[in-house]
Amino acid sequence: MKTVKQMIQETEMSKAYYQAVFGIEKEGLRVNDSGQLAVTDHSKKFGNRTYHPYIQTDYSESQLELITPPLNSIQESYNWLTALHDVVLQTLPEDEAIWPISMPMVLPDEKDISVAKLDNKADVLYRETLTRKYGKKKQMISGVHYNFELDSQLILRLYESQTEYTTLTSFKSMIYLKLAKNFLRYRWLLTYLLGASPIVDESFFTSQELPKKYVRSIRSSHYGYVNQSEVSVSFETIEDYVQSLQNMVAKGFLSEEKEFYSAVRFRGTKDAEELLTKGISYLELRSFDLDPFDSAGMSKGTMEFVHLFCLYMIWMDETATMKEIEIGEEMSQLTAMENPVSVSQFQEEGLELLKQMENMIHLTTDSEAASRCLQEVRNQLKNPTLTIAARMVQEIEEKGSYIEFALELAKQYKDEATKRPYNLRGFDYLEMSTQLLIFDALQKGVQVEVLDSQDQFLKLTMGQHVEFVKNGNMTAKDSYIAPLIMENKTVTKKILDSAGFHVPAGEEYTTIDEAKAAFWRYKNKSVVVKPKSTNYGLGISIFKQAPVKNDYEQAIEIAFKEDIAVLVEEYISGTEYRFFVLDGKVPAILLRIPANVVGDGQKTIKELVQDKNKDPLRGEEKHRSPLEKIALGEIEQLMLKGQGYTIESIPEKDKRVYLRENSNISTGGDSIDVTDEIDESYKKAAIHMTETIGAKISGIDLIIPDPTIPSENEQHGYTVIEANFNPAMHMHAYVYKGKGRRLTMDVLNMLFPELNEDVSSTGKTH
Repeated sequence: MKTVKQMIQETEMSKAYYQAVFGIEKEGLRVNDSGQLAVTDHSKKFGNRTYHPYIQTDYSESQLELITPPLNSIQESYNWLTALHDVVLQTLPEDEAIWPISMPMVLPDEKDISVAKLDNKADVLYRETLTRKYGKKKQMISGVHYNFELDSQLILRLYESQTEYTTLTSFKSMIYLKLAKNFLRYRWLLTYLLGASPIVDESFFTSQELPKKYVRSIRSSHYGYVNQSEVSVSFETIEDYVQSLQNMVAKGFLSEEKEFYSAVRFRGTKDAEELLTKGISYLELRSFDLDPFDSAGMSKGTMEFVHLFCLYMIWMDETATMKEIEIGEEMSQLTAMENPVSVSQFQEEGLELLKQMENMIHLTTDSEAASRCLQEVRNQLKNPTLTIAARMVQEIEEKGSYIEFALELAKQYKDEATKRPYNLRGFDYLEMSTQLLIFDALQKGVQVEVLDSQDQFLKLTMGQHVEFVKNGNMTAKDSYIAPLIMENKTVTKKILDSAGFHVPAGEEYTTIDEAKAAFWRYKNKSVVVKPKSTNYGLGISIFKQAPVKNDYEQAIEIAFKEDIAVLVEEYISGTEYRFFVLDGKVPAILLRIPANVVGDGQKTIKELVQDKNKDPLRGEEKHRSPLEKIALGEIEQLMLKGQGYTIESIPEKDKRVYLRENSNISTGGDSIDVTDEIDESYKKAAIHMTETIGAKISGIDLIIPDPTIPSENEQHGYTVIEANFNPAMHMHAYVYKGKGRRLTMDVLNMLFPELNEDVSSTGKTH
């Protein structure tokens, strides 16, 4: 029979060999500020665990399990794992974090450790069975499971290149069985490199003899969470595996098939019997300790090495026998019990493995990144002080105990996850409103798929219910025409005017010459010059006093840079407010103060702007931070000129200098929430305007001279300036002053009303 290596070389699919699907399941105990197990219930903010695809509890109510979806790259997997940690750590109470190491803190009495309080009674009974057999404390050991699946098209092409296997299912199972056998034979190398449980409090053990002070991995040793000695399952063939596993259950050595705690599990079927007909879909690799030096529990570099390791287990010519698997298990046990700073007793074999893996890379992808990854591993094999366990020992000795070491890291990772709550790490390449929507979806258990990151296009799924969202709040709930109406400010104004709403008078111009020639109309009026079809306040110039010709013409040129047509409208005095309208309600109103600085009598306006831009809430990329950095471009300098300033002017102390007339946050403005201060009549008017346009979501900008005086049909208390499609939500969530409003949750509730219902019977059971 041809080897997989030969098949790959013959089919010229060397680079395709690296295409795979990855998934990570990461366990972790909740810990409080004093280093004790958090015995509070799993937060209801995470939605119902019956259907939640991402945030679960493992054995205990205090033991979180974070689950990434199947993803096509390690980078995506790491991004998702990081994002889930941000969601969890921001949702947990202020005094709770995630314990960053596999072995638990000093645990309370077993009676105070609660098994997971799940809706599915069978799942609870299973945990109670485990409690009787193993005790609660061993159940509290946590780790990482690494799900690995080769690309389906790759497997198909390889299958077509051979003749020995007559079905794709049997061929695929052969590949995964080979990987499983060789993984079990050589996993000692992973135990050496990734072992990260060198010590635990002596109270953890009851009747067992304590291990010596420091080892590589208690979790991977016989002291860890392993089956009882009478459990024996064969990996010789799929048939042998199924028969022996079923035999262990029949004899009562295992309560269920899933109680078999092998370092490798065959996945893709509901039970072992189905493996005989459906085959193996992917492998779950279960032998990894939590890496305390990475906030996600497993570093991206580790994920990459495990990928290379798995590929070589398939690539190598040999397939381990059951006898060799037993040898491999013994080698892993011996490695787990070694002192972390000692050289591996199997170093020679490890170096040869790495040499052969390097050869595989050379014959396939010839990736420099993969070679660097192997070089780092080679360095660790030669110098054990570089391994995770050895680094942990050094830190533990410096801190005084593993409790202090782990608690300090837990608090550090909590701080890192919460210091910029408006950014969801792993998805921070998206605009902030989209990040906030993804955060809420992950928290509540709505499945998320980023269809197009450049267009901010998401697919959201809950059970059989699917919704598509663009830019955070553009949904199928709006009619197709509504965003087109709001995009065109002339059309918007005509529609609202004909419906009886008060709009400013003005004209539209389609050429620069035409607009400039119309100066005579406005030379004695206060006006606003703005592009016809843009959002975010781009290209807008406001003249509270009648403009001179040069300034007017410059404003026209600025506006035409943003659009092919511009509007010149009468300037309406009063204060501008942004009404966020969503599904017939106004959940947020914002007063936006134009970009400004306050003088100190010493610094120039340029220096004051630089200082204000240092605020961590201000960013340079649009919609990546709650506030935008203030620019000093043409519009700002034109505004300064009108006040008698330049950027080098030094304002007197406490003098507020405005750099913009328009108050958009996207042009450096400040945000103040006034939702509870505005009369209901204005909210009703904004709702009616949105309904007139045919939209479910809109940002209505109203000029209101006095918001305490109600608006009436005969005497409007407002002028509507704009109706904005896709209004930014982040500026309502994190405001300069006042109460933040989490509008993304309102969007989710509009799309998925079942979030507010008891849907425990509608989703799948984990």
